[in-house]
Amino acid sequence: MGLVSGLVGAGGGFLIIPALVLFTGLDMKKAVGTSLFIIAANSLFGFLGDVFHYDIDWLFLLAFSTLSIVGIFIGTALAAKVDGQSLKRGFGWFILAMGLYILLKEIFLS
Repeated sequence: MGLVSGLVGAGGGFLIIPALVLFTGLDMKKAVGTSLFIIAANSLFGFLGDVFHYDIDWLFLLAFSTLSIVGIFIGTALAAKVDGQSLKRGFGWFILAMGLYILLKEIFLS
């Protein structure tokens, strides 16, 4: 997944989620949660590696983290109302729309 992500420039979630659903049989909600956990762990290790090398705007980080935590609670509440099959279908349409957008942007704006 890392090699393909690096070659095509796609985020890991776009490749990891379908791989978890297709190859491991996880349902969509667990695959999304697993992908988000992997991304969060990766981000934490990256942050810890750089925290002493850069000046960090701690106020911005606090504001961003607070908004992220609010988003977690909203997402958790919404997850109870959306079934996995609808989420899978919506994710597929989103990937298709983003792929078409990127393709058209590269063709007509490059």
